[in-house]
Amino acid sequence: MFYRRKIILSLLQLFDGQLDKIRLQKLLFLFANKQGKAEYEFIPYKFGCYSYSANADMTAMVRKGILKEDEKSFEKNDKTDYLKQIKPADHKLLLEVKANYGTMSASALMKHTYLNFPFYATRSEVAETILSKEELKKVTNSKSAENKTILFTIGYEGISLENYLVRLLKNDVRILVDVRKNALSMKYGFSKNQLKKYCESLGVMYVHFPQVGIQSEQRQELNTQADYDKLFTIYRKDNLSKTTDTQTDILTLLKKHKRIALTCFEANICQCHRKHLAEAIEKLPAFEYEVKHI
Repeated sequence: MFYRRKIILSLLQLFDGQLDKIRLQKLLFLFANKQGKAEYEFIPYKFGCYSYSANADMTAMVRKGILKEDEKSFEKNDKTDYLKQIKPADHKLLLEVKANYGTMSASALMKHTYLNFPFYATRSEVAETILSKEELKKVTNSKSAENKTILFTIGYEGISLENYLVRLLKNDVRILVDVRKNALSMKYGFSKNQLKKYCESLGVMYVHFPQVGIQSEQRQELNTQADYDKLFTIYRKDNLSKTTDTQTDILTLLKKHKRIALTCFEANICQCHRKHLAEAIEKLPAFEYEVKHI
């Protein structure tokens, strides 16, 4: 079993095996915020901080019979003592979370997280009913609202879905432009239909331009930067020289929506074709904007 799932099960164990879904997400967030390297990361969502990954893990555990789920809660469905299976430091943190926040209702936990982590309340549907006007200002001030036109690029290698989505939100990206040839991924959340769903749930439009991607078979045996450079020389010659119309379509999106991001896998921009695609778009007539890798 993944270690991170043992954290969820240990948290449930501390609360007699059952928590409602909102309290569970908030308590898990408060725990993760105290970890050196968090097991789960979070996005701002309908009721504040929320982890798609944690919810996916809980759904998987329901399928395996480890948890039971109803409309409002998750319940531990076995008698295993998971608290004995986690690191002492994490055990201690979970006990602190229970001691500090365990008696709070879902509404009280929402208010606490909204006040102390206002960015995560920026997409809340209930903030106005929980916070005063003065408190809401802090949330409003946490929203990114930029008007400068920027062509961003972003890779998802080495980061969670939530970290990735937060980067988009904090840079006020309005359209995610997927430039993979085949928008499939073994990494949770990054296959086309999943990524589209998660982006659009946060108000970020998703579009896919496979025409400017690189075939999977061309990406084999890339062991050194020289291997990548050779690949990109071919890419510029065989693809970018023939996809000007697609590049112009991307530029049109940029002009209309002002803040868009090209996305692919690699974290290192020098090892990803999106760098060369961005440079090609940058050379198009009437391009007078900033390019930024995030």
